[in-house]
Amino acid sequence: MKALDELTFDNRFARLGDAFSTHVLPEPLDAPRLVVASTAAMALLDLDPAVAETPVFAELFGGHTLWAEAEPRAMVYSGHQFGGYTPQLGDGRGLLLGEAYNEAGEHWDLHLKGAGMTPYSRMGDGRAVLRSSIREFLASEALHALGIPSSRALCVIGSDTPVWREKQERGAMVLRMAHSHIRFGHFEYFYYTKKPEQQALLAEHVLNLHYPECLEQPEPYLAMFREIVERNAELIAKWQAYGFCHGVMNTDNMSILGITFDFGPFAFLDDFDAHFICNHSDHEGRYSFSNQVPIGQWNLSALAQALTPFISVDALKEALGLYLPLYQANYLDLMRRRLGLTTAEDDDQKLVERLLQLMQNSGVDYTLFFRRLGDESAALAVTRLRDDFVDLAGFDAWAEQYKARVVRDGEYSQEQRRERMHAVNPLYILRNYLAQNAITAAESGDYSEVRRLHEVLSKPFEEQAGMEQYAQRPPDWGKHLEISCSS
Repeated sequence: MKALDELTFDNRFARLGDAFSTHVLPEPLDAPRLVVASTAAMALLDLDPAVAETPVFAELFGGHTLWAEAEPRAMVYSGHQFGGYTPQLGDGRGLLLGEAYNEAGEHWDLHLKGAGMTPYSRMGDGRAVLRSSIREFLASEALHALGIPSSRALCVIGSDTPVWREKQERGAMVLRMAHSHIRFGHFEYFYYTKKPEQQALLAEHVLNLHYPECLEQPEPYLAMFREIVERNAELIAKWQAYGFCHGVMNTDNMSILGITFDFGPFAFLDDFDAHFICNHSDHEGRYSFSNQVPIGQWNLSALAQALTPFISVDALKEALGLYLPLYQANYLDLMRRRLGLTTAEDDDQKLVERLLQLMQNSGVDYTLFFRRLGDESAALAVTRLRDDFVDLAGFDAWAEQYKARVVRDGEYSQEQRRERMHAVNPLYILRNYLAQNAITAAESGDYSEVRRLHEVLSKPFEEQAGMEQYAQRPPDWGKHLEISCSS
């Protein structure tokens, strides 16, 4: 295991030059202190977990000091925001400190969010507040534990620095990690500003470093775009299957790697609601839960437009045509497994759709329903779950179809059924009210709840002794929390 000063850097993105990013030093936080750290994320850098409790850890990730090899850069990019194109965005409060690599040779971007003003801050103060930093930390690590591709979070550093939003809050920084922080919006920026040399350099950078297997294909850039389409289809299928709402699917928030990226007003569904809008600024519901699937395709189309200098329009259209079938196949496969099914039948899609409609009309807790469905035999489980539904006749009809489908699926012991279903149906998810409870305590200086919640969410499929309160339906107040982009 390494100490902090033993990290090694290879700043490949910084070497692209000033057309791609601007050198900026982080603005230090006052009295930086550790709020929470992820030992799992630290392990990706071969770091000794004990270093998180040292003063230098808070100083490094609170902007007070840097590694000699770090090259902090604010990236420039553009993007479509709520459907409208913004010509220049960029890292307005974040800095790519550098790219560290571990003993396995894996490169990890170290990206500090809340690091102060940059040339791309657009009248903002460049700061992040404690509540949003905690939410991003918890979400990225929780999604990873669920098996949903995501950026990672190393730590949150709190401070005494005052920050004004709707009221005065305290500034914080979150150190997030990914193999790359390049977005769809990077390609859009160089395409719409008509900078073909830089766009070609960016495309070559992404292809060589992040999609090297595509170099063996007859058309490497087309192969890369197909892989991006496939990754996003799989990603959004997992979002939908697990009830995750991103909230701000602008193209500048879409990773070129097909991972969950840039957390703002996200939420997991409590009661199932296909039309749920988690961002209270999204007045038209563009990024509602059910719209995430078509918006994923819309965003890929925007990326395709930016890639027309490298790939023919017909080839791009053909690759885009893969998105919906791939999404549907991935989604249905996961929903079958959530229902405890190991085989495929033609009517499985209707079985899933009918269940979700019944859940919608009855306000059934999305996560707990599937978890309880696997607690016992299909016959006993549907009997116990029946009282959660308003349309009892409708549920009874579905239950008969489901039980018959389970019989056709094959003979399994109840122990096998429970083990298989509990492996894909979490008991613990990051509900908004749980995050809010942790934030409220942290804002008063008590970080124990943030740390405890992080530990629980790191093992979402395992029942943990003494943690029953984290596996309950939210109170009424917890279902109606408004989350904004303000951080």
